[in-house]
Amino acid sequence: MKRRVLVTGGAGFIGSHVADAFLAAGCDVVVIDNLSRGREANLPKAAEFRRLDVGSPEARALAAGGRFDVIAHLAAQVDVRVSVADPVLDARENLMALLNLLEGARAGGTRRVVFSSSGGVVYGERKPPHVETTPKLPVSPYGVSKLAAEFYLACYAQLFGLEAVALRYANVYGPRQDPHGEAGVVAIFGNRLRARAPLTVYGDGGQTRDYVYVGDVARANVLAAEATLPPLDGTVDARAFNIGTGVETSVTALAEAMIGVARADVKVERAPARTGELLASALVAAKAERVLGWKPQVPLVEGLRRTYDWIRGDGA
Repeated sequence: MKRRVLVTGGAGFIGSHVADAFLAAGCDVVVIDNLSRGREANLPKAAEFRRLDVGSPEARALAAGGRFDVIAHLAAQVDVRVSVADPVLDARENLMALLNLLEGARAGGTRRVVFSSSGGVVYGERKPPHVETTPKLPVSPYGVSKLAAEFYLACYAQLFGLEAVALRYANVYGPRQDPHGEAGVVAIFGNRLRARAPLTVYGDGGQTRDYVYVGDVARANVLAAEATLPPLDGTVDARAFNIGTGVETSVTALAEAMIGVARADVKVERAPARTGELLASALVAAKAERVLGWKPQVPLVEGLRRTYDWIRGDGA
């Protein structure tokens, strides 16, 4: 019997790849998305689509009555700047909507929820590399909402037996990423290179990030839906997993790599450092490899090539 999977935010950048991956694994997939940030063009044709807000009574009813084995929850308010300007909005979209979904899942007997968290924001200003038990002190309301969501999931696991998994992503990049607003630097650089326009690097360019390819992230979701989970141990980290490469890449090095991939003769311009920008981030994914059987497969340069090929041919 096919597993039924609900993917929230499945018209978005990461969510659409996750929906693709579950379909490729032979699952029946239903996608919820309100299309505030997602695009209909991203939706897999084989998935059933419901245009709903995750915080709505209709979404809760769908989760309760849809006979879902797994819910992959990716719908979220993802802009750090928005969270700082309006923490109440951030909490409503990232916490109240989650609780609405969890109550539906509990009523419907869903076995497992796979939650998309963020290692880049829950650990805060800690010297990398980070493991799951690294002390956490988010420096934005967005980071607080992601970490608080993990605590809610751990609570539901203890109270109701829900199998809740938190995947703490590094900096995800790849095809379908939105280059507008507070988007990933790979998407921004890719669109500048397509236009043969200069790339802007803030500060000294030494800021580092751990870049993980979206296809690898989608595969992590499928593995997390199937894996035998470790026992609860009284901590929020018991069923949390870093999804990253463990490699720090500076913004300057990324710009140089993308210029090489695009074979573009463009300049790199410097701009003043941005206040509050995280200086360094890298996630150790040894636990994900040990428990989920996951490790990154797509090297950075290959992932950048795939991403730029998509931007050149289809990018928004």
